[in-house]
Amino acid sequence: MASLSETRTGEEKEFSREKTIIRTSIIGIIANVFLAAFKAVVGLMSHSIAIVLDAVNNISDAGSSLITIVGTKLAGREPDKKHPFGYGRIEYLSAMIISVIVLYAGITSFAESVKQIIHPETPDYSAVSLIIVAVAVVVKILLGRYVKSVGVKVNSDSLINSGEDATLDSVISASTLVAAGIFLIFHLSLEAWLGAVISLVIIKSGIEMLRDTISRILGERNDKELARGIHDTVMSFPDVEGAYDLVLNNYGPDSWNGSIHIEVPDTYSADQLDQLIREIMMKVHSEHQVILTAIGVYSVNTKDEAVIRTKQKVEEIVFSHEYVRQLHGFYLTKDPKKIRFDIVISFDAGDRRAVYSEVVADVQKAFPDYELQVAMDTDFTEE
Repeated sequence: MASLSETRTGEEKEFSREKTIIRTSIIGIIANVFLAAFKAVVGLMSHSIAIVLDAVNNISDAGSSLITIVGTKLAGREPDKKHPFGYGRIEYLSAMIISVIVLYAGITSFAESVKQIIHPETPDYSAVSLIIVAVAVVVKILLGRYVKSVGVKVNSDSLINSGEDATLDSVISASTLVAAGIFLIFHLSLEAWLGAVISLVIIKSGIEMLRDTISRILGERNDKELARGIHDTVMSFPDVEGAYDLVLNNYGPDSWNGSIHIEVPDTYSADQLDQLIREIMMKVHSEHQVILTAIGVYSVNTKDEAVIRTKQKVEEIVFSHEYVRQLHGFYLTKDPKKIRFDIVISFDAGDRRAVYSEVVADVQKAFPDYELQVAMDTDFTEE
């Protein structure tokens, strides 16, 4: 459980993050609107399809920044009865919309480029138009780097996608300059062909952005570094002999809830357990900003040397199977005769259920007088 001061600090960080995203998005909107206006005029005057499509791209970028602002404001809404974990995942939806916009821009640009290949127009460049495009290249490079760096800093997929899109735009603008140079020197118009190639690059980028965002919405495996950090924090408590089954649920950027199992000596009393669990929850939230909504408990045999030797024998049998990654939660009772433990089987196993059955059968064969209670677990950080 978090203290009042920790809660306030978290709220202040979230408010600061929201302000940073909105401010960065507004800068993107202003820059893209001005660039789009200049490029549209230049493109129409010079009959350059590549520059006109570049202007349209800037308008779509401005729209993406507007969507980022709306998505960030909606994601910052307080939890309610219908959505008790908050609205943070709206940011993923806004990132997905931006990806679709990029994909749509690429498809429409490709269609226009094909039309120009079939019915070409001769461009008419001027020194002023080329200078404007050159300035646009520099602006988009700087804007792209800035927006993406802020996105990485505040963990915003929407800003990262917008930054990558701006970087692509700078490549597009630079390509139009190359095409203009080729036309002025060799009188060879590559506008439409260049537009087609650029469009394919945009389509590829849109597909990749969309794929990554959908993957986050579906739910990816635990963040490896975060999971390792939480594990180390939990294991820092002297009486915790093991920490397993960490499950992290993401409800938006930097918004995590989770659960974990811990192994403690079988001599622990209820009041000791209660105190230990509360301390673990507070420390994990303080160090990792993760709310552990549940901490399960495995009891560890400490009183009987024979039981400890039995555990070692069971471990030998279990780990003789190729795809078993972990055994935990082992406990043995002599009256009634029961052995319980959990095993983690790798996703690399062709049939995880078959491996599980083989493990249980081998342990049962070695200890026929005992009733087995074996659970098959998943390592959510497995690569």
